[in-house]
Amino acid sequence: SARAAEGSGLLAVPGSTDAPAAVLGPADEDERVTALDAFLLAAGPEPDPQADLAMGLVHRIRTDRTIRRVSGFAAEEGVSVRSLQRLFAAYVGVSPKWVLLRYRVHEALERATRDTAVDWARLAAELGYSDQAHLVREFTATVGVPPTAYAR
Repeated sequence: SARAAEGSGLLAVPGSTDAPAAVLGPADEDERVTALDAFLLAAGPEPDPQADLAMGLVHRIRTDRTIRRVSGFAAEEGVSVRSLQRLFAAYVGVSPKWVLLRYRVHEALERATRDTAVDWARLAAELGYSDQAHLVREFTATVGVPPTAYAR
């Protein structure tokens, strides 16, 4: 943890000899930036593997369009649904279902923007919705207007 450097009002990192001089000393701006990066990295918290895992799972949901259900996703990852929910609550701030639904709505938004005539029933099936009405409800709740109004 950081503590106030004696008499300077600056923060010092335990184990550093003279961090302010190391950061402010070099005349070259690139050297000062490099020194500041090193100082901040040394002062920062240790990497958290659980945070990395959570961000990797969010990335997978975002990029793997075959993920349709949290239960199936949890099984593929070898964890329980509840463990996945706890991980997301702690590191993402929302549930895995929320993330999954948002990316499905984003896909629908992309299609509505890209295509002039969207077959909403077919798109709902492609995105894993049980029916078109479910897609329309989720889209409207997220975007604020129904898909057909958005597509105009």
